[in-house]
Amino acid sequence: MNPRTKLLKAVTSESNRTVDVGLLAELFDSTPDMAFFVKDAQGRYIAVNDSLVLRHGWREKRDVIGKRSSDICEGDLGIIPTQQDERVIRTGKALLNQLEMQWYRPPVMTWCLTTKLPMRDAEGNITGLIGFSKDVRTLVEPESIPAAFAKALAEFEDHLSPDVTPTWFAEKCQLTARRMATLTKKVFDLTPGQFIAKIRIDAATRLLRETGLSVSEIAHQCGFYDHSAFTRAFRNATGTTPRSFRQLAK
Repeated sequence: MNPRTKLLKAVTSESNRTVDVGLLAELFDSTPDMAFFVKDAQGRYIAVNDSLVLRHGWREKRDVIGKRSSDICEGDLGIIPTQQDERVIRTGKALLNQLEMQWYRPPVMTWCLTTKLPMRDAEGNITGLIGFSKDVRTLVEPESIPAAFAKALAEFEDHLSPDVTPTWFAEKCQLTARRMATLTKKVFDLTPGQFIAKIRIDAATRLLRETGLSVSEIAHQCGFYDHSAFTRAFRNATGTTPRSFRQLAK
């Protein structure tokens, strides 16, 4: 039995649940760059770490326990995680390394990689989920980024062409697809596709905050083929629509 299976069995044991999830929460209290949580079959928090509480603007764990994501975060930014929870619990299919923008302390936001795993009892019934959202951080100094990659990145950020793909980046850097993936994982802790999506959405959030451009104009400037594609990608990444984000940012 691998360590993760042992962990999940311990957490889903009814006789040990209170003790084990409490110990897990205490363990993850030492990871301020990660929001850790355990939820029941209705998507309500039964254990959280300090980071999750603070980044949502609450003071104590008891303020969060028993609530759903939609109860502690207003609007779409709370609805999207709740919908994710319902899907994981309903289907039993894990959510792995979902790149998304979350509150870090309102109104500040940060990029996270979210993973959610279903928990099962001895009969295989889903009893809840366990997961975490890890902040995306640059793991090495900028000087460690190869010159060809830095040049390609500057070109992309200047124009945000819709034609830019992981293959485009690899060709610009004269790297194989595998080496390109290794590079973005090492430097940004992201896959090439996640990395490209992050740059586009970062540019869009800046334009939404700092300019009066229409959503369609921003979509075009950030390399999306149309308004609808932009709105879908933005909502998948941030949990809200571009227009709602602009209102929140103000």
